[in-house]
Amino acid sequence: MRKQLVGLIVAIVGLTPLAVRGEGLTIGDPAPPIAVSKWVKGDKVEKFEKGQFYVVEYWATWCGPCIVSIPHLSELQKKYKDVTFIGVSVFENDQSKVEPFVKEMGDKMAYRVAMDEVPDGGNRGDGKMATGWMKAAEEGGIPTAFIVNKEGKIAWIGHPMQMDKPLDKIVSGDWDLQAAASKRLEEKAAERKMGELSRELGSLMRNKVKNAKAIVELVDKAIADAPALEANLGALKFEALMNGDDKEAATTYGAKLVDKVCNDNAMALNSIAWGIVDPDAKIDANKRDYKLALRAAQRANELTKGENFAILDTLAVATFETGDVAKALELEEKAVKLSTQKDPGMTERLEKYRKAAEKK
Repeated sequence: MRKQLVGLIVAIVGLTPLAVRGEGLTIGDPAPPIAVSKWVKGDKVEKFEKGQFYVVEYWATWCGPCIVSIPHLSELQKKYKDVTFIGVSVFENDQSKVEPFVKEMGDKMAYRVAMDEVPDGGNRGDGKMATGWMKAAEEGGIPTAFIVNKEGKIAWIGHPMQMDKPLDKIVSGDWDLQAAASKRLEEKAAERKMGELSRELGSLMRNKVKNAKAIVELVDKAIADAPALEANLGALKFEALMNGDDKEAATTYGAKLVDKVCNDNAMALNSIAWGIVDPDAKIDANKRDYKLALRAAQRANELTKGENFAILDTLAVATFETGDVAKALELEEKAVKLSTQKDPGMTERLEKYRKAAEKK
């Protein structure tokens, strides 16, 4: 699990065109039934009761971003005691790994957990929940969360790390369901447009440095045709600008992403920041804008309330590179403490920052 911009890029160029929505699942539709093979943790939920709010989150044991989201979901469950959180394991290569994983997580996974019902001889994506929810909603990646309102309708769909504000508004009764549904349709239309771009982008990405200018031109054209695409393609353009010769253009556009386009998207902000500070990235030192990375990581950390170890790790690196050794050590110590998995890179950075602090 890492946070590189390349992760976003792979996701973008790997998209395939989606069919125009017919009878698919979207915001405002009744939530499909619960069809799981086993409840691994917590009391079973047979159906969605009217008057009750639910969060149904899809994850897998092999999914790094899912593991990062687990503590945050647990915190939300503690905050919203009257909301029923259900983590459904889907797309598993080996379902026998689910129970041991949940047991090892212990209190870090403090909500109900169930396993998808996959037919005998079926593929990992053939489960009833995977097909009835994820595929029906044109969601190909995990983690993905669905919020079900007290009328039993889907009120929101998205990444669990971006769920705080929508959940609060839905529970408080301050949620515009119709507006959310319209926005969802616009986002899916933008995804289909990205699917059309995938082949050309994929070809250019084979040599990102050489084709940096062409990538920027293609992305600019796509955004001009469909402005909503910038939220998804902006990170790709930013990396291409960093690979080019115009540092000022990269800094200016990066600032636009951080301050406007992606300002409420913690994962995108973290990816932008990590793309700048990543010690393994083949970027000239004079092209790394550590102050911009710091601003992006600070905003991402603010959005996740200092609870996401991956974001804290990014923030620690940006803080160290901008000269505050003591604060970087404090942040890295917290990141390691919160981490749900051992990351050699984080361990190395922690030791590096300790030694640097001792010298001061």
